[in-house]
Amino acid sequence: MGKLSNLLTKTLNFLVPTRKKPNFTSALIVAGGSSTRMGDGVSKQLFKICGVPTVVHTLLAFERTPEIDEIIVVAKKDEIELYKEFKSLYGITKLKKAVVGGESRQQSAKNGFLAISNESNYVAIHDGARCLITPKEISAVCQAAYTHGAATAATRATDTIKLATKDGFIEKTVDRSTVWHAQTPQIFDNSLYRAALAIGQRDGVKVTDDCSLAEYIEHPVKLVECSKSNIKITTEDDIPHAAAIIKKRSKAKKENEEDKK
Repeated sequence: MGKLSNLLTKTLNFLVPTRKKPNFTSALIVAGGSSTRMGDGVSKQLFKICGVPTVVHTLLAFERTPEIDEIIVVAKKDEIELYKEFKSLYGITKLKKAVVGGESRQQSAKNGFLAISNESNYVAIHDGARCLITPKEISAVCQAAYTHGAATAATRATDTIKLATKDGFIEKTVDRSTVWHAQTPQIFDNSLYRAALAIGQRDGVKVTDDCSLAEYIEHPVKLVECSKSNIKITTEDDIPHAAAIIKKRSKAKKENEEDKK
């Protein structure tokens, strides 16, 4: 009966496809920037912080996030092969492939989106140079996207915000309680993002972030408050700041582990 039972189970599994995970989420890491402000011709995604390339810090955060099922990297053509090394060296098991970016960030995001798994239901688009994002923050944005269809990491504005005239004078003061600084990840239901891409391309819409595509088709995007530490590495001056945050987190983690012993 044991052999017959096993045979029957295998037959049923073949005839009835396994139900896929309802919230299968693909992380799309955009890491194909030119990095003209970094100096020495070093790509900002490869600049080492605490001995580890910037983009690897980013990849590890998504690797450690339970909601993330796969990682796709959009990279410069001459850096594609490096990601195979990163996958092996740093144990990034969720990294499925690296694809070549386009002429703009918008095109790069599209290239990456076309490479995600057929199982995928959601796409989490993230700047490779935002290496200080945490798994907890990624999870929070994922959960908001599962509920609302679209969500983004963001921080509340704390400075007084002025709206300026074209010639550089203050026109009025904006109510800062309604002003947020957009970050990434920006996470979308795949059907929504696919429609936004198609309509945006049809209408020739140019955007600098993916939320703008959702806004263009009038789909609301939920703001999820994240840390101000989620900075984007842009110049060499950002490196010491990022290194200090990483060291602080590492020290806190070590102390917490020692307290549990």
